Amino acid sequence: MLSASRPSARLAVLVSGGGTNLQALLDAIDADPGFGGEVVVVAADRPDAGGLQRAKDRGIATVVEELSAHSDRASWEAALRRAVEAHRPDAVVLAGFMKILSGAFLAGWPDRVINTHPSLLPAFRGAHAVEDALAYGVRVTGCTVHLVDEQVDHGPIVNQQAVEIRDDDTAETLHERIKAVEHALLPASVKLLCHDRLAVSGRVVRILEETR
Repeated sequence: MLSASRPSARLAVLVSGGGTNLQALLDAIDADPGFGGEVVVVAADRPDAGGLQRAKDRGIATVVEELSAHSDRASWEAALRRAVEAHRPDAVVLAGFMKILSGAFLAGWPDRVINTHPSLLPAFRGAHAVEDALAYGVRVTGCTVHLVDEQVDHGPIVNQQAVEIRDDDTAETLHERIKAVEHALLPASVKLLCHDRLAVSGRVVRILEETR
């Protein structure tokens, strides 16, 4: 567990879009002196990702590695890993990062790469989870925070919260309500990771009691 003599966990955050989950994480860290983590680098796979500007506005280091700038996916991922590792993160947070990472990347941070997904996994994996939930006609969907493994939206589940689907929902209105849940659930889960309170056994994650 983190103590007064132990430094904050160093966090790398990977983004592809506007960075609202990154902002929620930064706001949570600012608001909680006991959060136990700090964002030391924000990396993106595209130079126009809005999350990069959010990081720059806070004086946080940024990295851009575009897939198109590399000969193949393996070399792109290796370059991304080297760029992230240069900042010595203790954990990696995927906050709207839209690329799949292989075991070669994940091996750098075993059980310490965390992701948020807009459904109640294992339902509606993949990039169109909100639209798929609406099309299937389910009455409840939600948000899942999970540890990342080599399969898409598959790793051990840390936390979940349901979001009711309304009769007049569109993909946009439903996604906005899911994002509101994500903006609380992801920082809370990252805090647990920073304090070493996640015990993983196979697919099961136990949240350990806080020690003083």
